[in-house]
Amino acid sequence: MIPILDSKRQYAQIGAEVEKAVCEVLRSGSYILGPNCKALESELAKYIGCNYTVTLNSGTDALHLALRALDIGAGDEVITTAFTFVATTEAIGIVGAHPVFADIDPNTFNIDPAKIEAAITPRTKAIIPVHLYGQPCDMDAIMDIAKRHNLYVIEDCCQAIGAKYKGQMVGTFGDIGCFSFYPTKNLGGMGDGGLISVNSEELKNRIIALRNHGGAVRYYHDEIGVNSRLDEIQAAILRIKLNYIDEWNCARRDHAKTYNELFAGCSDIQTPSELADTYCVYHQYTLKIPNRDNIHKMLQEAGIGAMLYYPVPLHLQKVHSHLGFTKGMLPVTEKNTELVISLPMFPELTREEQETVASTLISCIEKSKSATAV
Repeated sequence: MIPILDSKRQYAQIGAEVEKAVCEVLRSGSYILGPNCKALESELAKYIGCNYTVTLNSGTDALHLALRALDIGAGDEVITTAFTFVATTEAIGIVGAHPVFADIDPNTFNIDPAKIEAAITPRTKAIIPVHLYGQPCDMDAIMDIAKRHNLYVIEDCCQAIGAKYKGQMVGTFGDIGCFSFYPTKNLGGMGDGGLISVNSEELKNRIIALRNHGGAVRYYHDEIGVNSRLDEIQAAILRIKLNYIDEWNCARRDHAKTYNELFAGCSDIQTPSELADTYCVYHQYTLKIPNRDNIHKMLQEAGIGAMLYYPVPLHLQKVHSHLGFTKGMLPVTEKNTELVISLPMFPELTREEQETVASTLISCIEKSKSATAV
């Protein structure tokens, strides 16, 4: 079995450091928003290249509190992609706003800037571009649209820490960047966690209050907030992992290059595309193949941990049925959800495993074609 992700291998590399750090936290008696959280916020602000970061309970909370901090709420509209995890639109719904979907670029899988402008209405307040699978969006075009229409930009960087657009880290282009430390992420904790990146001190202070029951001073509450505090154990673990993130992202890029070479002779496989002058961090290695569902089943039977991210686009999900979107309204998104498949991708993946994955996939495609011909 070759899994989509093997966190045990990563732990084998850093386990001794992690155990030492966790034990130090346990002995300290400081378990919530302590010195490790403060240090992690400082270290991540430096790494990302922003003025401030605020640690949170999850990437979903980061999106939620970003919207709250910008006073986006009931009746407002937020333009985003339907080809992403539900947390993006879940956060929009939580604040009472409505997601408005724009179609995607067929090669990068990211929101197509050319489709954004037509979706803008007088009720539009923000754009949420998602740097899907670790591939940066076309931020020049998106920021130009936002500037001309006076819209906020909240970057969903939950799959893309360390990714760069024209040499600049994602999460630093818009008003707020949102990150996830879910264990499967490139920088993942050993539990839930999230982060906001921001340059505005005013927004930073608002988010700090919102994450702690809506008050900047203990027992004094200015508005309805939430409990979204990162615990010290997760912060300590993430501080250790942050030292390795560039090394791990480089390994992912090397693996992507290897996959690309292994699939170069197979015309039925469309490998991932990177925008010019971007640095993709390959949270997932996602390609397009014919007869995807049948081949996915064959791969699973062969012990290859391939995954489908995401089989049903958000505009066709039951949760958003009230928005009035129907099949055919986002043709590129809908077509891609029928073709995409993600292969095993993690830093510790071996060349031998990649060769096995590649040869198995190519074999499954040939078998599928033969079965169809019959």
